[in-house]
Amino acid sequence: MRVELTDVVLRDGLQDEPGVVSTSDKVEVARALLAAGLRVLEVASFVSPSKVPQLADAEDVLAALPRPADVRWCGIALNARGVRRAARTRLDELRIVVSAGAGHSRANAGRETGDALAEFADALSSFPGHVVGAVSTAFHCPYDGPVPLARLLSVVRGFREMGVREISLADTLGTASTDQVLRSVHAVREEFPDAVLSLHLHDAHGQALSTVDAAIAAGVSRFDSALGGLGGCPFAPGASGNLATEALVEHLHRRGVETGVSEAALSAARERLATALRA
Repeated sequence: MRVELTDVVLRDGLQDEPGVVSTSDKVEVARALLAAGLRVLEVASFVSPSKVPQLADAEDVLAALPRPADVRWCGIALNARGVRRAARTRLDELRIVVSAGAGHSRANAGRETGDALAEFADALSSFPGHVVGAVSTAFHCPYDGPVPLARLLSVVRGFREMGVREISLADTLGTASTDQVLRSVHAVREEFPDAVLSLHLHDAHGQALSTVDAAIAAGVSRFDSALGGLGGCPFAPGASGNLATEALVEHLHRRGVETGVSEAALSAARERLATALRA
């Protein structure tokens, strides 16, 4: 079996770091990840530079990145303005982010969940590339607690009504149990059998790798991770770091799951990231 990994360190990983990594350093880390065999990288965030200054150079990063035919460069947007910015770049895949948790939606996007969905529905026609519906706080909201399945399904339904087929479910806090994630995966699959699902896992309690195993057994084959386990949402109090790409790759290889990623080259990429963070 083979899985597809998306490394998100240059977006989710850097957004909560105290310093700003230069555009040139970001590009070099991206090149190191490509050399390791990663082919899908989340590298940009089209959000307010005043709120997330670490990612203010989205357009410059995308202009400077190499363009191998087998690589997808991904970015996120929280609103219509972000979609329009992304449409003016060479972005391959746009992840439109809507929070299932009402409190997190207000803190992260400045609007209610339903309003965020409606705004995206009106704006998506301007983006020519592939679109993924990313459900933030899909399982637990830092402000409202556990997310009811009905609320999660309503967000997925909103994406599907826009014509978005690929859905990413994010454990933004990293606290969801494996059973909770699987219940949600099964519920989404039952109502939307043609949806393509991926998981974005943070790792507060060391349960993320067990969740990956269970999700693979349930038929999920796409996962996000971040080099070095960096990351966390600045607007989700208590959010932990992402599942580390190197830990995930090693774990999968031990179980005979193919990733196309070189563990040795991934170690070199982590060293390049460490250098960038020290600069």
